Amino acid sequence: MIFSMTGYAAASQETPQGSLSIEIRSVNNRYLDILFRLPDEFRKQEAVMRELLTTQLSRGKVECRLNFSPSANTVNLQQLDDTLLEKLLQLELAIRTRHPAAASLTVSEILKWPGILESNHTNFEEVDEIGMMLLQAALDDLKAARIREGNKLKSILLNRIQQMRQLLQIASPRIPTLIAAFEEKLRTRLEEIISNHEDERIHQEITLFAGKIDVDEELSRLQAHLDEVERILNKGGYVGKRLDFMMQELHREANTIGSKSVDLEITRISMELKVIIEQMREQVQNIE
Repeated sequence: MIFSMTGYAAASQETPQGSLSIEIRSVNNRYLDILFRLPDEFRKQEAVMRELLTTQLSRGKVECRLNFSPSANTVNLQQLDDTLLEKLLQLELAIRTRHPAAASLTVSEILKWPGILESNHTNFEEVDEIGMMLLQAALDDLKAARIREGNKLKSILLNRIQQMRQLLQIASPRIPTLIAAFEEKLRTRLEEIISNHEDERIHQEITLFAGKIDVDEELSRLQAHLDEVERILNKGGYVGKRLDFMMQELHREANTIGSKSVDLEITRISMELKVIIEQMREQVQNIE
């Protein structure tokens, strides 16, 4: 299996305490980068949630969002923290004793004071457990989505490989003919220049220059690289970094073929190869 880094999944559940939902989005990234968006009540769970994601994902920029809407019953369970309220009122009294002109706290301001409303902690522990179960469910769906997307990418890449093989089949038979034609052309020109017909020198010049334009070795290496890319894709797993390296190798050989070419058809094939490789590189960037 090939794993894409792009995917989306969501899971939700109604609980006695309220409605709980989790969304996970992921896009391509060089490393694993996890961002959480959690209500304050669930911040204490972030470390556990991060550990769960880290053990099951290796690369990608992942955003995990948790939403919680308390039920009416849960809201009713909230009550004033009498100890905190008493301290707050004592502080207000101390301040107003020193500054009589200071305004009194309103009921709204008191209710908004951090921690003034306490909830049933046992119930929220149950919600935490449900949240972790939902996270695992969403994570399973995300991994399944990434596998589906990865299989699509694999199919596209294998198709690109086939396109490149067809181009190489066109290019390979042309090389001996091109070298022979160039040899004959160069021999004629050298014979015109060298009046004493130094055959050995002519042969050396032809051999030297023919070596510079012979791309048979590059074509062979390109075929070998395509075999390796296909092997990696069929083996599967977390292969994104290896495929990225192979794209660099493919591009290097295609670029060398173009730079050594003295034939318009070979030049055209080199350009088409580089276009296909660039398309493959863009798709490989999404593979985990």
